[in-house]
Amino acid sequence: MKIPVIDRDSKDGDINYKPPNSFPIGPNFVKYEHNPILTPNPDNEFENSYLYNATAIVIDDRVFLLYRAQNQDKVSSVGIAWSNDGYKFVRWNKPIIKPTESYEKGGCEDPRIVRDPVSKLFIMTYTAYDTKNARLCIATSENLFDWTKYPPIINPDSDWHDIAISSENKEIIRTGWLKSGAIFVEKHNDGKYYMIWGDSAFHLAESTDLISWKLTSKTYEKNIFAKGVFNWQDKLIEPGAAPIKLQYEHSTKNHYVLFYNSATKGSGDYPKGTYSISQMLVDYDDLSGPLARLDKPFLVPDSDNEVEGQVDQVVFTEGIVQFHGKWFLYFGQGDSELGVATCDV
Repeated sequence: MKIPVIDRDSKDGDINYKPPNSFPIGPNFVKYEHNPILTPNPDNEFENSYLYNATAIVIDDRVFLLYRAQNQDKVSSVGIAWSNDGYKFVRWNKPIIKPTESYEKGGCEDPRIVRDPVSKLFIMTYTAYDTKNARLCIATSENLFDWTKYPPIINPDSDWHDIAISSENKEIIRTGWLKSGAIFVEKHNDGKYYMIWGDSAFHLAESTDLISWKLTSKTYEKNIFAKGVFNWQDKLIEPGAAPIKLQYEHSTKNHYVLFYNSATKGSGDYPKGTYSISQMLVDYDDLSGPLARLDKPFLVPDSDNEVEGQVDQVVFTEGIVQFHGKWFLYFGQGDSELGVATCDV
């Protein structure tokens, strides 16, 4: 198969990109009538059971998806696919990231991608899973197909702990558990880059080069950017794609929109365990907490493959791009297949 040729000179972003100028983006996203757009391929061992949770980036006027794939043993790898229209994709028949390290024996999960505007390297965050603990990792690439991995951003023996909600809706303490990193590719006014990460709450990490990261505080209590505040997010919140910068007509405020995922314990309008998608507004000059958030999700499970899947009642995003006059929001359906929802720019 002939694959796209990508290098440091390849252009990223839509050629007619229009920066959003208000919060929220959309938010009237419409699910594509022909979802799912990607399903497992029984002929490829690494993706023969489930395919979902894709990150997205536009390069040389194509949409590239880096998606989570699972085989029959439910071991995760990252595959790649590309499209000229955002809907119909050609996929490569090999994983671009697969388990190679002891801390990845359960899989490499849930990629999120950005491109360093200076070095032009692609930076991927992904979750390494050893069947017991999740560890947030970084990988870099010049061409999207060949990747260099880096160790987890904290040592496995770190004393970091967080507080999560179990499947029985009880609080549990987890040690050394890190996942789900959404990176700002613009430097903060202090000269560092920042990442929002986490799945029991949102936390922060900092870097000088987008590759080596450290937690802004080593204690859970001092490193909280946001928690769930509504009953539809009282089990967890988890960042989606990299934050999207707003450009105001008459203001220089440094605001971003973060798409994020939530799950509920079942105390509100949605069944226990329902995952939904929403947005929050972030002031990058003041990372003490979000400025605002939608008071309800704008995307919820309602199609058959979202209500029933490997995990029931799930829509989950890690990728959004602007492409040819539309926002394309890619999301997992029931942790089994991949869908897209769009709205006009």
